[in-house]
Amino acid sequence: MTTEHTLEASDLTLAYDSRPVVHDLSVAVPQGKVTVIVGANACGKSTLLRGLARLLSPMSGTVFLDGKSIHSMPTKTVATMLGLLPQSPVSPEGIKVSDLVGRGRYPHQGWFRSWGKEDDEAVAQALLATDTLELASRSVDELSGGQRQRVWIAMALAQDTDLLLLDEPTTFLDVSHQVEVLDVLTDLNRRRGTTIVIVLHDLNLAARYADHLIAMKGGRIVGEGEPAVVVNEETVESVFGMPSQVVPDPVSGTPMVVPIGRHHSTRREEGPTGIDTSAASIIEGVAR
Repeated sequence: MTTEHTLEASDLTLAYDSRPVVHDLSVAVPQGKVTVIVGANACGKSTLLRGLARLLSPMSGTVFLDGKSIHSMPTKTVATMLGLLPQSPVSPEGIKVSDLVGRGRYPHQGWFRSWGKEDDEAVAQALLATDTLELASRSVDELSGGQRQRVWIAMALAQDTDLLLLDEPTTFLDVSHQVEVLDVLTDLNRRRGTTIVIVLHDLNLAARYADHLIAMKGGRIVGEGEPAVVVNEETVESVFGMPSQVVPDPVSGTPMVVPIGRHHSTRREEGPTGIDTSAASIIEGVAR
């Protein structure tokens, strides 16, 4: 299945209390791809996601969903096409995991359609995909931060939309669960053709999982395209203010950023035994 829905922004300016955060930005989300937005704190990446998801009205410009202004469309119509997992969502007190995940099915209900077998199956598949099935009968309040985050992702999956936007979905997760969550989202994209947009802090995970990477600085896009094109030492220093070496990831072959730090250099250094101890040499050794 390939998604037919399109999402783009034209000349978009987004603000909080009349203070612009995203400036005159235009972007088209590639259909059927995994797009990851990266950048330093306060660069506007989460604000852009909120604007694309219709949570924030633009100061100027327009967000288009299937060629129509997203703000002119009925909320329920948008919810059947576009799913969103915001930062730090809040669940109703005492709600069970299965009930919270089931809320992802609400856009599919209506006057002539009540809860049915299709909804049960969607919830079960979402719980399985996020490894939360054993938590179904527990209260969300009892869960750890990592468990709670996976349950929220399950709710977003249960919504079963062709467009899925996620703001920092790996927050509170340890490394193994970060990889699991991104694998789940990649599987969803490869299996269903779901267009996925993710805001991430980890540049190396972003480069590994993105088909399309957007780098932001100061509320503007400063780099866009395949990770191999966007992730280079000049862009990393410009966007993050961090000198680095960019070497091939020994697992995926995608760009991997090795920070240098103030007490290190990029020159090749030899230890007392004559062994090259530079970051690139170490990575090359792992790859072999």
